[in-house]
Amino acid sequence: MLDRPAAPNQLEMDVFLMIRRKKTTIFIDAKEDTSVLELKRMVAGITKVMPEDQKLFRDREEMKDEKRLGDYGLNAGTAKPQLPATIGLVFKDENGTWEELDIAPLSQPPELPEVMRLPDSNNPDQAA
Repeated sequence: MLDRPAAPNQLEMDVFLMIRRKKTTIFIDAKEDTSVLELKRMVAGITKVMPEDQKLFRDREEMKDEKRLGDYGLNAGTAKPQLPATIGLVFKDENGTWEELDIAPLSQPPELPEVMRLPDSNNPDQAA
């Protein structure tokens, strides 16, 4: 008979993150007890920028390597798949200076063409 795995405790729940730098967005899922350094290693695997040349920010506060995601309020309730938490990312340049935190706003979808719009009931000039 196979043993069922124990129900995950609160510290093992997935958190869904949107790591943003300028116009780049990286989606990552991790555990609440993942350290910031481990998260930087995940980002390094994608960006090829070493963890020591990265800084991560939560609500404009620099995240410390030794802390865990849960220490910054990132948990299954605040970082859901349909609404991931945003983490800012900056890199150190070749001169050893840190770039400014710069997150470009997400684009908005274009306006619907006139033929696809619903008739406006307040405008009597439009034919139904």
